[in-house]
Amino acid sequence: MIGFLKNALRRFRDDDEGSAVIPFALWTPLMVGMALSAIEMGALTVRQTALERALDQTVREVKLGTGVSYSHEELKLKICDQAPVLGSCEEMLHLEMIGLDMRDWEPPSSQADCVDTAMDVTPQRSFVHGKQHETMLLRACYRYKPISPTSYLAGSLKKDTQGYTALVSTSAFVHEPL
Repeated sequence: MIGFLKNALRRFRDDDEGSAVIPFALWTPLMVGMALSAIEMGALTVRQTALERALDQTVREVKLGTGVSYSHEELKLKICDQAPVLGSCEEMLHLEMIGLDMRDWEPPSSQADCVDTAMDVTPQRSFVHGKQHETMLLRACYRYKPISPTSYLAGSLKKDTQGYTALVSTSAFVHEPL
């Protein structure tokens, strides 16, 4: 009986069928997680680049268009037209324009005002057109849902209560005299 048990254990030890299952089970979640994070990083980079470029081009138009006073909605439309890759841009983009006093410097808030979608009413925090020779800070916040919210990268991003994460872009300009 003991000999039979020893032979059975020896055959089990020497048999290599199914030996690939363990490395596969250990490495597959890691590789899938890395692939999803790479895709997420690519999408995040494309969105951030599109937002930066659209904001810069819009601010350039504001700087060059002397005598034209753009409203909040017009600026939002211009930014969204420049960045077609940003889905639902008009609903998900929030703009904040603040006048900066260069003589009596007080830094603007470092936190972007990305409105929580759980709120019924989304108040407009601050949008001041500014005067001649005034330095203005225009901050755009675009909220989006990550492609794979449970991947390594998306899991580490700060999200609101509905699972949206934010991209923030900032630009400054001076109102030129007419």
